[in-house]
Amino acid sequence: MRIKLVIQYDGTDFCGWQIQAGDRTVQEEIERAITRLTGEKVNLVGSGRTDSGVHAERQTAHFDTLSSVPPEKYAAALNPLLPADVKILESAAAEEGFHARFSAKRKTYEYRLYASETVLPLKERYAARVPKSLDAQKMRAACAYLLGRHDFKCFLASNSSVKDTVREIYSAQIDECGNDIFFTVCGNGFLYNMVRIIVGTLVKIGEGKIPPEAMKDIIDGKNRELAGKTMPAKGLTLKNAEYA
Repeated sequence: MRIKLVIQYDGTDFCGWQIQAGDRTVQEEIERAITRLTGEKVNLVGSGRTDSGVHAERQTAHFDTLSSVPPEKYAAALNPLLPADVKILESAAAEEGFHARFSAKRKTYEYRLYASETVLPLKERYAARVPKSLDAQKMRAACAYLLGRHDFKCFLASNSSVKDTVREIYSAQIDECGNDIFFTVCGNGFLYNMVRIIVGTLVKIGEGKIPPEAMKDIIDGKNRELAGKTMPAKGLTLKNAEYA
């Protein structure tokens, strides 16, 4: 039977999702808990491999099992076996043909920024600090150029070997709450470090270093050097993966 899990985790003390020798990862923690519960060695497949320090509000994953544990009981059974920074929100039997990665139709990410001259301990764990206020209106104007199907090679990390850099963005928006700025983006998929580089570019625009319409030129130019810096992982959260 294939079991579907919805998972939440604080990525601060994890070296990402995927198992790596000698490092603490989300996948390894959950697989270890499943083995303790069922006695089986399983392979947990996530909707995506979040990087070191990246958080997830609703990460979806699946694993195959011969265990007699009822599918809907896995969340309650696994959570006491898991550390405080990763928990199972939901568990269920997966639909026929379901695959946590390949069945995903769209994913939504949120990146959090806060403007302050001083590091604020209660925000620093889950947001990136900028020393001065940003022009959110200019950042919103720039988001319009992200929408649609484009070759986003300019937002690909330089150490990535992926060949297909075309992705489709369904929505991209900037929201404010006091000195906090939230960038939320939904698409059919994202390149390695893509969201963090987009935010780095938006910060340059919000600082007034480049105009909003430069976003179009950067995308069309397909040149990583034209885009902004890669923002810290701690500000990024996988909000959800959708399958319909």
